[in-house]
Amino acid sequence: MKRTFQLNEIHDVAKELLEKAPNKVVCLYGEMGVGKTTLVKALIKELGAVDVASSPTFGLVNEYSDANDTPLAYHFDFYRLNDEMEALDMGFEDYLNSDAWLFIEWPEKIPSLIPNDAVSVFLHFIEESTRSIELNIS
Repeated sequence: MKRTFQLNEIHDVAKELLEKAPNKVVCLYGEMGVGKTTLVKALIKELGAVDVASSPTFGLVNEYSDANDTPLAYHFDFYRLNDEMEALDMGFEDYLNSDAWLFIEWPEKIPSLIPNDAVSVFLHFIEESTRSIELNIS
C-alpha cells in the first residue's frame, strides 16, 4: 500500500490500513507533526472504540476499548523514552502478547523489542494538508 492523501481522507486511509495489515503490531514512522497521532485517532475510531484517541506522550500508552470494555488497541508514544529498559519496565512485552492492536509511535526508540513481523507505516509530508503513506509488510 502506497498512496498520497489529503488529511480529510485520513479515515479512508485508516480503514484501508486495517484491512491490509497482516497483523496487529503497527509501527508508525515519520517526523514530528507529520500526522502519526492523527492517523492513530482515525484507526481507533475505525475499530469502534468508545473513547476518542489522544496522544499518550506523557503516559507512554493509552488503552482503547469497545462498548463492552474489551481492549481494542493500545497506542504507544515512545518519543520521550531514553532507552529500551523504560519500555520493558512499563510491561511492553505483555502488550505484545495481547489480542489487541498495538499502534507504536517512535518505534525506532525500541528497535530490539519490535517483533520481526510488525507492520511498518511510513508517513511523509507532501504539502500542508497532503501526506503520503507507505505500508511495508514483511
